[in-house]
Amino acid sequence: MLTDKIALVTGASRGIGLAIADQLSREGAHVIRLARNLISSQTESQTDIPCDITQSDVIRSTVARIVAAPGVPDIVVNNAGTFLLKPVVETTPEEFAQQLSVNLVGPFLVLRELLPHLIRKGHAHLVTVGSVADHVPYAGNAAYGASKYGLRGLHEVLRRELVGTDVRTTLVSPGPTNTELWDEIQSNDGNEMPDRSQMLAADDVAQAVLFAVTRPPRVNVELIRLGPAA
Repeated sequence: MLTDKIALVTGASRGIGLAIADQLSREGAHVIRLARNLISSQTESQTDIPCDITQSDVIRSTVARIVAAPGVPDIVVNNAGTFLLKPVVETTPEEFAQQLSVNLVGPFLVLRELLPHLIRKGHAHLVTVGSVADHVPYAGNAAYGASKYGLRGLHEVLRRELVGTDVRTTLVSPGPTNTELWDEIQSNDGNEMPDRSQMLAADDVAQAVLFAVTRPPRVNVELIRLGPAA
């Protein structure tokens, strides 16, 4: 389905990002994986680039490298994110700033550098991986919720600014998803944690992304919200 396509996925070292990268790769795309902890390597069907998306100079040089080879992506999945479960009064200013930096500023920096190339190329697709917390307020989500609400706002503004171009946009907002990020949080005493057996799987989110980016050019899937059936 995606043969001869180039896909860029941020936060692709584990969890949802890794599942998305693997799914797109299985469908024939050349996948560029960005993450802080990747070991740089390159195969015929994949390019791995260690990258901190919160650093504007790093993003600038990384995008320049990607545009040179393997080329301007056809699909960009802004997935990188981090999670904090704390109420407002227990959240430090540093923690709040860090959530905004990774979950909101980082995706903005990626978009700012890539958009001119995508618009010139045309027929590109931008996917933002949000969260149920980008439209539902939860107690204990002070910093995370603020960052995800902001990310949804950024995505919706982007959609308006891209009217008339050949760049499609999709916001994928999954509910709680059973990934490694819950391992540490689960052990924190005093937090009411959801039942991990009832959560979505990372592959569920990857399938939603695949659905959006494989629609005919005349179709734009604007929003996908995923939740557990139970």
